[in-house]
Amino acid sequence: MTPTAASGAARTKPCRDCRREVSEQAYACPHCGAPYPAREVWDGVGFEYKSRLTVAGWPLVHVSFKYRNRRPVVARGVIAIGQFACGLVCISQFGIGLVSISQFTIAGYALAQFGAAYSLIAQFGLYVAEGRGQFVMRVSELLQRLAVPWQ
Repeated sequence: MTPTAASGAARTKPCRDCRREVSEQAYACPHCGAPYPAREVWDGVGFEYKSRLTVAGWPLVHVSFKYRNRRPVVARGVIAIGQFACGLVCISQFGIGLVSISQFTIAGYALAQFGAAYSLIAQFGLYVAEGRGQFVMRVSELLQRLAVPWQ
C-alpha cells in the first residue's frame, strides 16, 4: 500500500486538458473546468448511437441525446433523432430536414409545433405551398401584410 493510500489522502493525476494535478475523484478540474479531468478520455454525458451503415458519408441512423463540454451533440444522419437533429428524416425538438417531426423545425415537409416548411401541419407555421394548423400562413401572404407601401 502506498503512503498516500494508507494516509487516506486522495490520489492525484494530471488533468487531461491543462496537465495540472487533480484528484482522481474530481468531477471537474478546479483550474480549467474540464469534466472528469483524471480520465484519459471523456466523451460526454448521455446517449448516442450511430449506425455503421453510411449513405454519402452520413450514418443511416444517428440518435443523440448527449452533451459534450456542456454543449448538445447534434444528431446528423439520413435518419436523425435527438434533441437537436439535421438529416433527411428528423425526429427532434429542434430540427432541420427534408421531412421533420419536431417542436421547432425548418423542413420540406413538417409536422411541428412551430415550423417553416414547403408543406406543413403545425400549431404556428409559415409555408410555401400547403399548410394546415391553428395559426399558419403562406409566406407570400405574410410578406404582403408586412409590405410598406412605396407611394
